[in-house]
Amino acid sequence: MSDYGSLSRYAQIGAFLLRYRKAGLFDGLDLDVQESTLADQADQVPAGQPEQFVNDLEALGPTFIKIGQALSTRPDMVPPAYMSALERMQDDVTPVPVTAVRAVIEEELDARITTLFSSFDDEPLAAGSMAQVHAATLRDGRAVVVKVQRPHIAQTLREDLAILDKLAGAAERMTEMGRRYGFVDWVSELRHSLANEIDFELEADNLRRFAANLECYPRLYVPQPVEGFTTTRVLTMDRVRGVKVTHIPAVRRIEQPMGAETAELMRAYLDQVFVHGLVHADPHPGNVLLMDDRRLALFDLGMVARLTPRTRRNLLKLLLGAIGGNADQVGEISEAMGTQLEDFQHGTYRRQLDQLVSSYVGFQGAKRGFSEGRLVLELARIGAACGLRPPPEMSILGKTLLNLEAVTDALDPKLDVRALVEQHLQQVLRQQAISSMSPANLASEWLDMQELARHTPQHMAAILRTLAENRLRVRIDGLEESRMMESMQKIANRVASGIIIAALVVGAALVKGTADSGRWFGLPYLAVIFLAVAVVLSGSLLLNALRRDSKVERAADRETG
Repeated sequence: MSDYGSLSRYAQIGAFLLRYRKAGLFDGLDLDVQESTLADQADQVPAGQPEQFVNDLEALGPTFIKIGQALSTRPDMVPPAYMSALERMQDDVTPVPVTAVRAVIEEELDARITTLFSSFDDEPLAAGSMAQVHAATLRDGRAVVVKVQRPHIAQTLREDLAILDKLAGAAERMTEMGRRYGFVDWVSELRHSLANEIDFELEADNLRRFAANLECYPRLYVPQPVEGFTTTRVLTMDRVRGVKVTHIPAVRRIEQPMGAETAELMRAYLDQVFVHGLVHADPHPGNVLLMDDRRLALFDLGMVARLTPRTRRNLLKLLLGAIGGNADQVGEISEAMGTQLEDFQHGTYRRQLDQLVSSYVGFQGAKRGFSEGRLVLELARIGAACGLRPPPEMSILGKTLLNLEAVTDALDPKLDVRALVEQHLQQVLRQQAISSMSPANLASEWLDMQELARHTPQHMAAILRTLAENRLRVRIDGLEESRMMESMQKIANRVASGIIIAALVVGAALVKGTADSGRWFGLPYLAVIFLAVAVVLSGSLLLNALRRDSKVERAADRETG
């Protein structure tokens, strides 16, 4: 991008941010404004504003369409009114001319279209911000779809993300909001996610992994990539024919109940998350088709998050704790997983959390009243409001569960999702406990015990020698080093400012009696300059101290109140 084009893009993005800087995007995170964690905030936002926000976001191009989709998974950043509008954001854009699509395919696969396929439909099946999809037939008669990356999309993403990275860095340096929500880290996560999404070889690998993991679920189907026809920018896979779950006629659902298929879909996704550590971040109803043989086909697996074993164990215990009404367990796990900011309000967070879990448990009789997905998203939002930055995995899990509930509701509204989730998670927990008793784990623990027994005499001798020589030292870490250093730096800055002010006043007094032709109010110009700078510095120092002390008092009041 040229310097002129870069400045123009900065101007576009800057104008958008300025337009919505006071739109209330972060009002949903202020617990002082909100009486209840479950309060409906839609009436706090002017009618039509969230929809206009989404329209303006879409107008900025593919990068910002993906940003909107990412924001729809972050209740800790945006209030419900904007989340609802973002969830309706359409990823349908003007198709790329078929000549450009053919050029990308021939360049990537190093052959002409007529050589690769016996037929290729120039009319796209779908056109999104990152890619568009065309139907085709291989030479052996196999029906496939070809997903082709839009030309120059990688360069567009890099340039837009570079601008956002600079803006996020400035926001984090100069605003409390930027530091609170870690804008730089969020842009970095977004860059990583988008880099994975435009790597079609990675999506092909996700298709293979999901198919392998779902072998024990015969009612589910994952289309497979075609070897030799897939690259970073082109993905060729089996074509799936069926109807979207949201378009299934009501008469068909009544005549052919889908309870078994729906339950299997929910259990399969729970296994993907808590057993295999894979989270399909976008399982909305449009990505699930009901095939003619009554199997459910899953596709569009570009956005897949991977969870470490420790993260999925924590999420599993968190959900089971919430289902059991154990708010203390939920609080301990969520605090361990999140990042506690300097102004973290522990007492307020625990009280809000108690109310949230109580409300969730209180809806036990209502199958669709308060879902697990909504619980996780509310938990992330409350944490951010109290100064506990939630891990991105928590918001992704909440959004995934919420989308899954929309799918299950379209297939079988009578399914008791909560009972199914509780039963299956307990089964997963039992299986994990049994697997921990495997011969390999037992052998590893036995080796650890042998190592401990072998070195215990040496360690005891070292401890006794230290005691005998009076060299035992006990260290107590009562303060966080980073916070203490930050406070010491602020004190040093104030002391330095005071010394400079005093030096300026003394300097003004010393030059007062000097012979100088230029005077103002009876004082030499230099003395007036010294005094003016001293007044400005002392005023700014006083205002900063008062503002800081007031902020500390408000935080203390929220903590005790």
